[in-house]
Amino acid sequence: MLRRPIRTIFAAGRGRGGRGRQLCWLNGHRRELSTRQLNGDSVEINVETLFNEQHKQLRQSLNKLIQSEINPHVEQWEKEQQFPAHEVFRKLGKAGFLGVNKPVEYGGLGLDFSYSVAVAEELGNINCGAIPMAVGVQLDMATPALTRFGSDKLKREYLVPSIAGEMVACLGVSEPSAGSDVANIKTKAEKRNGDYIINGSKLWITNAFQADWMCLLANTGSGPNHSNKSLIVLPMKTPGVHLARKISKLGMHSSDTAEIFFEDVRVPQSHLIGEEGKGFVYQMLQFQEERLFAAASSLMPLENCIRLTLEYAQQRFVFGRPLLDNQVVQFQLAELQTEVEALRSLLYRAVGKYVHGEDVTKLASMCKLKAGRLSREVTDSCLQYWGGMGYTNDVLVSRMYRDTRLISIGGGADEVMLSIISKFMGSRPKNREIPSKKH
Repeated sequence: MLRRPIRTIFAAGRGRGGRGRQLCWLNGHRRELSTRQLNGDSVEINVETLFNEQHKQLRQSLNKLIQSEINPHVEQWEKEQQFPAHEVFRKLGKAGFLGVNKPVEYGGLGLDFSYSVAVAEELGNINCGAIPMAVGVQLDMATPALTRFGSDKLKREYLVPSIAGEMVACLGVSEPSAGSDVANIKTKAEKRNGDYIINGSKLWITNAFQADWMCLLANTGSGPNHSNKSLIVLPMKTPGVHLARKISKLGMHSSDTAEIFFEDVRVPQSHLIGEEGKGFVYQMLQFQEERLFAAASSLMPLENCIRLTLEYAQQRFVFGRPLLDNQVVQFQLAELQTEVEALRSLLYRAVGKYVHGEDVTKLASMCKLKAGRLSREVTDSCLQYWGGMGYTNDVLVSRMYRDTRLISIGGGADEVMLSIISKFMGSRPKNREIPSKKH
């Protein structure tokens, strides 16, 4: 029996004429949500209509959980280099936050992706980048393909408990010789007596030491790189799965990251997600939600970084007056805040189009690129105004400086985002005719 969220409950329904209707229960009262369906039959979404009162209430509920159950423990978890994923995920799952855009029949809330973005944005109020990243793996990195293409049996066995927070998921794509270059992964899954026999390795795997299952991308054929891969649900306790080492990182300290080896790992062929050979395509689709999540979850850290710096600059006296009295500081913070708002507008435009079924590969890449570069600019500029304090581990700004640096690397490096954008612009050599030289 599927568990129902107890703090905030949303459910999908059908209204007159087959038009979509969404209901929510907040503080014991039943309310009708604005019409917005995944199939695109509803009103058009733009920046002004993307978030409504229900999104706000969802975020408020999540913020209460963050402030009472997560932030009081972040310092300890950062020192321990790991947060208790099962404990935290159960609390998030019980409140319904791990399945906001997942189907109701599998324990989700059945809402559109804009609600998942609202959750991602609010997760940015956690006082570190590691936990939002770990939650993001569960929400929008390891489960989208399973949700869209997996069999009912697989969903009952792995998606349902993941939404409830009873299972922790991880995503197995990157390898020692294939990070952003996904097409060149080497891990193989060969068919044998109704099973897949998996051999290879994965690197930079978030949640690995606590994960119950992995959404694994592996080569299942010998054809072209873009059509010989499949996504497979891999239980992490399967014999032959070796967690080689826990990786020490510059930032994201409370998130466990591992290198993993697979030695003759046997998984039933029924654990295949969707069709064999479609794994690369499925993973590219998962990347869109991952990149939008990355941009959304960066907004609040950037705003908080600017706010904390402004407050500090008011209190810090330099040459007899507050640092903030210097016009250059005022203007720099104003510039940064303007850039954050520009990123938010770009993100909301991309999400609005995605909710209506449009291809947002270019916009999602732009969001990811802008989020990564702006994170580096904001945290570096703000840390400078903190002086020596900014170089210590005693202030949140220094943690933001370390943690957000990953945005330009993970989930596709900045250079990969630029390559994707260039492809859509038609500026890459293979997308345009190269003029011949005249002799």
